[in-house]
Amino acid sequence: MDRWERIDEVIGRMEQALLVTLLSALILVAFSQIILRNFFSTGIAWGDALVRCLVLWTGFIGATIAAREGKHICIDVFSQWLSPKGKKFAAIIIDAFSFLICCFLTYAALKFIHNEFQMKGIAFLGIPSWVSEIILPLTFSLMAFRYFFYFLKGVLMVNQREREK
Repeated sequence: MDRWERIDEVIGRMEQALLVTLLSALILVAFSQIILRNFFSTGIAWGDALVRCLVLWTGFIGATIAAREGKHICIDVFSQWLSPKGKKFAAIIIDAFSFLICCFLTYAALKFIHNEFQMKGIAFLGIPSWVSEIILPLTFSLMAFRYFFYFLKGVLMVNQREREK
């Protein structure tokens, strides 16, 4: 487990650096488009497509960071009535369910990328559209691995406590 936590920490640092870089590029291109359009009646031909791609990438990288930090959207209606042991059990169930959903979404995203590859669409600057959308299966699979790790960690902690009794 300790090895995975170190690997996850390195991946987390890379995610944050990539997010800062992409957000900076997003702001720079969007700001440039505004200035060019309003003051010079021109613009970057591929700027809007790049901004859409950067929004997609920043959103999905942000989702992986939220999953890593346990700050993903969570509807927490019933946990107020659960005991501490019940809350831990519920967390294990939620992590397992999140893992399964992320696996399903990874599969769907891979099918989507395959279809985009076959259609040979262009996103901008001659870059195939599937390249700009590759973030989908990458982030869903990373979130699936994280939720699987959290599930495993929760199960092992429960088993360890049971053995200590």
